[in-house]
Amino acid sequence: VVNCAGISHGGSELTDVAKFVDVVDVNLNGMMRVAHAARPLLARSKGCIINIASMLSYLVEGKSNVVGYTASKTGVLGLTRALAHSFGEDGIRVNAISPGYHKTDMTKPLWSRPDSEALVRGRTALNRWGTTYDLVGYAVFLASPAAEYVTGTELPVDGGYVIGNVVF
Repeated sequence: VVNCAGISHGGSELTDVAKFVDVVDVNLNGMMRVAHAARPLLARSKGCIINIASMLSYLVEGKSNVVGYTASKTGVLGLTRALAHSFGEDGIRVNAISPGYHKTDMTKPLWSRPDSEALVRGRTALNRWGTTYDLVGYAVFLASPAAEYVTGTELPVDGGYVIGNVVF
């Protein structure tokens, strides 16, 4: 199961509690609902769950206005670890991937503007935005027999964004 729920209401998450709750319900509670529903089948097949978190799970950018998104994706990391431990008794592995800035419909307001596109690209060690294809290899690995002893972990796929451009 690739558990990839993700929505954001942008700045309104900070000022509208209902929108904050909506984001948390989809991004975090939705993942728990899927995991719970899939558990019996995954136990029979010794399958796995790959939760999609975010680099915002451990990095708050400047004056963050996506508080619901950040809180929910941080919760995904905790959920991943807790489910790995609980579902492990059934032979189910649970891991997470934390994408950085990837060109998706959700990030289009950023990458479609030359100023913000360049800002992200300039801070990313690989000097580019990610694509959804950049996530495929990690997902294939985590779902494969090569990762059959990997559970409760998180893999960042951010092109080196988090390490930034440190100047000494």
